[in-house]
Amino acid sequence: MRLGLNLGYWGMGNNASNLAYAREADELGYSVVWAAEAYGSDAATVLAFMAAQTTRIDIGAAVFQIPARQPTMTAMTAATLDSLSGGRFRLGLGVSGPQVSEGWYGVPFAAPIGRTREYIEIVNMALRREEVVYSGKHYTLPIPDGPGKKLTLIIHPVRDAVPIYLGSLGPQNLRLTGEIADGWLGLFADPQILGPVLATIAEGRAKVGKTMDGFDVSPTIPLVVGDDLAACADVTRRQTALYIGGMGSRDKNFYNDLACRMGYEAEATAVQEHYLAKRYKEAEAALPQELLERIGLLGTVDRIADRMREYAAAGVNTINVALYHQAAAGSDQSVLRTAVEALEKSGVGE
Repeated sequence: MRLGLNLGYWGMGNNASNLAYAREADELGYSVVWAAEAYGSDAATVLAFMAAQTTRIDIGAAVFQIPARQPTMTAMTAATLDSLSGGRFRLGLGVSGPQVSEGWYGVPFAAPIGRTREYIEIVNMALRREEVVYSGKHYTLPIPDGPGKKLTLIIHPVRDAVPIYLGSLGPQNLRLTGEIADGWLGLFADPQILGPVLATIAEGRAKVGKTMDGFDVSPTIPLVVGDDLAACADVTRRQTALYIGGMGSRDKNFYNDLACRMGYEAEATAVQEHYLAKRYKEAEAALPQELLERIGLLGTVDRIADRMREYAAAGVNTINVALYHQAAAGSDQSVLRTAVEALEKSGVGE
């Protein structure tokens, strides 16, 4: 198992520390550093900046939002970032949700499975430097009976294929991930429920004659180090409440649905009710500590090492740690270095 680092969003008051974390992860041998986007900072600009500040670590989009860009633009961006980084780019994609897709981009949140499939087919076609000609239900290139030309990507990507990851949650999207992607970007990853998730991805792999060999199971997991487990869990409450309570509407919140599938339906409903009413502290308080422990790497080095063994046994290949700017308890060393120490103790590292 390998370690990655998910920086989340840029411009949230953590810019200096995020840059320092990326540089340190590069020095410590982390495999990848990811950047996210929603309706604030874009990920592509941040990743270009990170590529210039690092030398070995891969840079990844977690995720580029599909409604934000035409597929050919995503191919251009992927080829450019791969070139700028010397072949270190990983392309993560996701459909976002209806509120962002329709409210921010003006793109209907319809047929997300079909749109994603066509989108990635076009991206791969462009990156292979084929003449882009496509006739699908959602995308048509060039526009028929017009002046549009059949074009080929001008630049030559560093690699023949840029690794593609999907951020997916529901069964249909998970099967699609297995079919057409090289890796899975997960959130709220609990080793106890990863079995059915990965089995669904494997169904998609089998459909196209592939196994899980070489497929990167790569969830993002909160990391907080300290001797007081409850205090560590409390550090993650704000972000978790945002996802379960406010990342979507009352009727369409994928993370709330996931918490319900984990067995916390009443608690997830309470978190959402509080959050949508802007009672944020009450929403955070409604989160059970057990849930926070199940989806995080929390506590002492020994406890984190034990959890890493659980993730490895469940089929995780890369743990992308999400940091909360906490120093290791009783130590001057950084949280990133503590994660390396825990991975060494676990005995499951590469």
